[in-house]
Amino acid sequence: MRITTGQFLGVLAALAFTVTGGPASRAEDIADPFKSFPAITSPHKMPKLNSFNPLGPEAVTQGVTAKDIRLEALLTEKGKPVEQGLTWRVFSPIPGSDGKLPLLATSEGGSAAFQLIPGEYFVNVAFGRAGATRKIKIAEAGPVEKQVLVLDAGGVMLNAVSGSDVRIPPGELSFSIFSADEKEDGERALVVADVKPGTVVRLNTGTYHVVSNYGSVNAVIRADIQIEAGKLTEATIQHRAAKLTLKLVSEPGGEAIADTAWSILTSSGDVVSESVGAFPTLVLAEGGYTAIARNNEKIYQRDFTVKAGVNTDVEVLLNDKGSQPAANGAADAQD
Repeated sequence: MRITTGQFLGVLAALAFTVTGGPASRAEDIADPFKSFPAITSPHKMPKLNSFNPLGPEAVTQGVTAKDIRLEALLTEKGKPVEQGLTWRVFSPIPGSDGKLPLLATSEGGSAAFQLIPGEYFVNVAFGRAGATRKIKIAEAGPVEKQVLVLDAGGVMLNAVSGSDVRIPPGELSFSIFSADEKEDGERALVVADVKPGTVVRLNTGTYHVVSNYGSVNAVIRADIQIEAGKLTEATIQHRAAKLTLKLVSEPGGEAIADTAWSILTSSGDVVSESVGAFPTLVLAEGGYTAIARNNEKIYQRDFTVKAGVNTDVEVLLNDKGSQPAANGAADAQD
């Protein structure tokens, strides 16, 4: 398993990962280890919001003077203020008629400044899927202290290889991130779905369960990762799978025959894939399989083995002794 950059921390299941943002990192990475990569920045399960809701008319008619309040967010207690990627929201603590807390103001970017009348508020800051909330009180007299919220957050950037080091095209990979804890029914809470490789996901610190899908059949790998505050974890998952192209041919290396229906069975007889075409392509996990081709009222089959990282063609021959008329019992068994 290959670690290309950063500091090696360890291996969990089929997962190799490195962490940037530590002492050995470049100065610019320490300042913001998330800056150089595309990121998933939309908050998780946040309401649809307007950019600003003005103060109610009752506050204006009473002549209440709004006060300036400054807000900053840190990834760690001793870290520097986050300069970009933040979404700030200020809520009234009194629920509205719909039972939700009214949104009073929002701001995006880095540190924020609001003008609020004296009273109590809930302030939420989101950094991707990470966030922190605090209840603040603005007194009528005296200056308002700057509010600093600690996100206790880091990030993860996921990728994967097939076999030892065969690159997987990004369009054939997807990741889902779940909480590490299982619920009573054995399921895990989904944190974010359909994460593309090379994309930074910002998360609160803790352990998360990652599910990687290569293709759409059975090449699935699961691993746990640890998110550290102020650091970007670059994780590479190793798939034990390969991409195959199926062909029904009259001779080895011959032209694929069109209008062929395909079924792929595991060694235990379970159907994992069905398709129609001259040369369908699919990704399968490492192991033994049987390819069954149906064409011109006949069935042809071939046993084959998938080796991790070895992409190849699987040819089924028309003159194979295992071919059978589609009308007999063997054909019915595949219906």
